[in-house]
Amino acid sequence: MKLTFRNTVSASVAALAASLTGVAAHAQGPTSGSVAVGAARIAYRVQGHGPAMMLVHGYPLSGELFAKNRAALSRRYTVVTPDLRGFGSSTTPDSKGGVQLYAKDMLAVMDHLHVRKAIIGGMSMGGPVVLEMYREAPQRFRGMILIDSNASPANDVEKAQWPGFGKQARDKGVASMVPILMPQMLTTPTRMAQPGLVKFVGGIVKKGSVNAAVAGGDTLANRPDSRPTLAHVRVPVLIVVGAEDPIYPVELQKMMKASNPRIRLAVIPGAAHAAIIEKPEACDRAISAWAATIR
Repeated sequence: MKLTFRNTVSASVAALAASLTGVAAHAQGPTSGSVAVGAARIAYRVQGHGPAMMLVHGYPLSGELFAKNRAALSRRYTVVTPDLRGFGSSTTPDSKGGVQLYAKDMLAVMDHLHVRKAIIGGMSMGGPVVLEMYREAPQRFRGMILIDSNASPANDVEKAQWPGFGKQARDKGVASMVPILMPQMLTTPTRMAQPGLVKFVGGIVKKGSVNAAVAGGDTLANRPDSRPTLAHVRVPVLIVVGAEDPIYPVELQKMMKASNPRIRLAVIPGAAHAAIIEKPEACDRAISAWAATIR
């Protein structure tokens, strides 16, 4: 595997490594890089200083989902936002996916950035990926964040729905997914009042590859039952959910919370499935307040 940095010099790389391993370092601006994992290349963005916080995006998005969160969170944390293979700036040689493969990619990013432990969070599909990371390497976790996600396996409706998005992308192009997904991602008032945000989220979707759309849809349809894992997580857990999430609603998040006394729940008013970008300030406050309790 090869680690590649863009627009950096050796001094900034050294500062980055120091911050990621928990050693005090000066604050720094965004750094982009990529890691080769087999025939795929996993892109990531790093910003900030302090203990590491990795945030894994959902389907069919990219690390730019967290574009509005990096500034606030990076004041206290080194925020790492990767692109899952085939999404964003990452590449993939085929349409293979699955939580195990995605988890392997994310752990590879941590290894190459010398991240021993981190607060690791995932939005939507990123949640099952994070739970798989915990199954494989629980010692890498300082805490866990699940954002508008689901620890349960796909029900019959989801098993039919998610592969359908892959077929849609293959037949009509990735851009054709945008009008279908947007009413689920953002509430109606937000879509009416913030056309720029609608365009930005749509642009994230459009940057993904057809292979990634197919792989991600299959991953969601065939994800394992992670409820036993969540029930036995031994680090602090924060669940963040949009109050109007139509995909994985508040009621589901309350059931997840009840499975483990280490879980806290933060409900974000006026937000749908993409609460993290629809109401970034509220999400940042919830995450920062919770993360400050981790020792």
